[in-house]
Amino acid sequence: MDSVVEKLIRAISNLNTNHVNFMEVCGTHTMAIARAGIREMLPENLNLLSGPGCPVCVTTQGTIDYAIALACQKDVIITTFGDMVRVPGSNASLETFYPKIVYSPLDVLNIASASPDKDVIFIGVGFETTSPTIAATILAAEKQRIKNFYILPAFKLIPPALEFIAQSPRINVQAFILPGHVSTIIGSKPYKFLAEKYNIPGCVTGFEPIEILQGILNLVKQIAEKSASIDIEYSKVVKPEGNKKALEILYKVFQVCDADWRGIGMIPKSGLALKERFKKYDVKRRFKIRLPKSAEPKGCICGKVLLGLNLPVDCALFGKKCTPLFPIGPCMVSSEGSCAAYYKYGSNKSGFKKAKRRLKEGGERAKRRVKKGEEG
Repeated sequence: MDSVVEKLIRAISNLNTNHVNFMEVCGTHTMAIARAGIREMLPENLNLLSGPGCPVCVTTQGTIDYAIALACQKDVIITTFGDMVRVPGSNASLETFYPKIVYSPLDVLNIASASPDKDVIFIGVGFETTSPTIAATILAAEKQRIKNFYILPAFKLIPPALEFIAQSPRINVQAFILPGHVSTIIGSKPYKFLAEKYNIPGCVTGFEPIEILQGILNLVKQIAEKSASIDIEYSKVVKPEGNKKALEILYKVFQVCDADWRGIGMIPKSGLALKERFKKYDVKRRFKIRLPKSAEPKGCICGKVLLGLNLPVDCALFGKKCTPLFPIGPCMVSSEGSCAAYYKYGSNKSGFKKAKRRLKEGGERAKRRVKKGEEG
């Protein structure tokens, strides 16, 4: 008797007749796909690419260098989530300065209360999943009248990054596996433009292998039917309208702003900045620091990996000079990074070769599209 996984793979294989690239835009999906060996299960003509779904990975080198510069200031305590600690800056990493690792932003308020003679700074990196909790922390700081708490805001919004990918002639993506965690907060409605404006289908999925395969099957069906919609295969958690309370808290504190993304550059309306009422918590108002232009790690192609233009194994540093123990780029540091996923679960070399061949074929088609557009 066939297992559920075998039935799903057979259904996907029977329906998928064209070469297609699907992109997952959630770091947890990237790790789950690699861990379960889903890429190797899929038919030859269906390729999975990892997008800019790791918040640490898309944080610019300049932001990391600024955080390190803050750690050098007198009477400062740096607090952060664990993934940020070992990300290399231009000349060092936060690890050198022994920051305090927290599991909740609210823990930072306890540190600030216990250290009234110090400036306690939280490195605010994350997508819509974590930013509401940081907004709630700022509201709590205001209520408790904590005056030595600051954040370095480096928050990103997923939908504008997806639009950048959808409209780029260089990136060859036919469907999106949409993030489960982010969608728990924002819902599925903010992705509707993908289907309506670009005719690209999307599906929100969970994180178990069967849930991911159900999402892939949903997308394959849409492509076979030549339709495009934004569907939810994670309805036990995600609703079309999202979490209204979390969004209310988020936009009480933050407002949308332009933001820089590693490997992409400036994307309009893709970040979050503190509203004027809460600007007193912005560490950039507390410290005026000027830094030289940040340097990207030499030889690192993390930016191209984040856009699905290259696979981690295309990098000459991968697994040689760049490893989880001695990372050169953020995609190898983060527990949600593509390079870390490939390194940890990439023992299947034939799977690497297959993925590289399919990516190259897709890239050649993308180049022909660009050339045709230029000639037109």
